[in-house]
Amino acid sequence: MRTFSFRPALTLRGRKFKGLRGFSGKPLHPPLTDVPIGAYTIVFGLDVLSRILHTHHSLARELYKGATFTLWGGAIVSVFTALTGFWDWWKGSEKGTQARRTINAHAWTMLLATVLVIVNLILCTFVWDNYLNTRWSLVILSTVIFVLITIGGTIGGELTYDYGFNVETAGDSPVWQVSEVDVFPGQESDSSAAG
Repeated sequence: MRTFSFRPALTLRGRKFKGLRGFSGKPLHPPLTDVPIGAYTIVFGLDVLSRILHTHHSLARELYKGATFTLWGGAIVSVFTALTGFWDWWKGSEKGTQARRTINAHAWTMLLATVLVIVNLILCTFVWDNYLNTRWSLVILSTVIFVLITIGGTIGGELTYDYGFNVETAGDSPVWQVSEVDVFPGQESDSSAAG
């Protein structure tokens, strides 16, 4: 029996294009979220380490600078993440539903985190740029951002895994049946097709 199946997961052929939402079965928002969430988590760790190691000036400064650059990277990608999330909200949910309310909770939590990221960037880049380590206020700000993205990410996970938001398959899909044949998007199950 075959062990791996890469092509059906990686192909866009047979998938409907949905603009900024991505393709059916391949939404753009979820994979984009990994970058800002990962970046802000790393920033939290670097800021805490910079503060703990504040007596080691060169190491603390490098950690502080590394956190600042990482924060910029996460913030830049978060623009595209927010744009695709807005498009999902606008085109993929209906007013008055629990799904829309949950999307609203997710969006506002992440927008608050983003506003705090912008404040953090202004402080790191323009106000305290020449400091030798992370200020306590930045450690607190990074901690609040980390808590917010954890809550927002949990709510976003609820949308995908519990509500099935932007999920295109069902449990009766042929991909869940024992077979040596791969089923591609837009293709009917055909046991005579070659994988």
